[in-house]
Amino acid sequence: MPEQPRGPRLTEDAGLRLATLYPVLAGLPRQAGREAAALLHTQRIPAGTVLFDERQACHGFPLLLAGSIRVVKSAPNGRELPLYRVTPGETCVITSSCLLGGVQYNARGVAETGLELAMLPRDTFTALLAHTPFRDFIFRLFAERIAELMQLVEEVAFRKLDQRLAGLLLGRGRTVHATHQQLADELGSVREIVSRLLKGFAAQGLVSLGREHIEILNPAGLRRITSGER
Repeated sequence: MPEQPRGPRLTEDAGLRLATLYPVLAGLPRQAGREAAALLHTQRIPAGTVLFDERQACHGFPLLLAGSIRVVKSAPNGRELPLYRVTPGETCVITSSCLLGGVQYNARGVAETGLELAMLPRDTFTALLAHTPFRDFIFRLFAERIAELMQLVEEVAFRKLDQRLAGLLLGRGRTVHATHQQLADELGSVREIVSRLLKGFAAQGLVSLGREHIEILNPAGLRRITSGER
């Protein structure tokens, strides 16, 4: 992440929550763990803040204590493709890649909610890679995120938008509280196309459309669309 103003040092409460969310820190040699903890500073960041953007340098490794970060790839026309979310206990694979490769960011990270995080300085991150528990944690992160991104590539490349929309609705329960724009953002599409598809679903009796909510009337019908059946 780009350099941010340093917040207060890690409090005892934040340190306990950090150890619970990131148990890998407890597996570090005692001296290395103490040195890392001494350099950690907490930050509170409001919702909507752009944490990093394309072509920015990365100076630190965030450990998220509260909130969620949305990582997206932006197109020149303003459309965005959501790549993944970072929640407490997880880390950002693109940040890790930038730190390991010494390259700039190639995506954007936005605070979906208010955040509380602790920032590990770049030099400390590099030093901790010498310790097997931390190195294994980072590599496991890469494996998990790459699997997620491959699934995303498969969905975008091989599934039609109506299939993806039907699957998204089914994953939200019987009542989906979201605007058409929010659903479009999730799918990396535009509101007008999503609205047209939803009206088509409503005409088929699959859903009922309301103000910022969608009631699922026929889950079996949506599942048929998701599977490619007609």
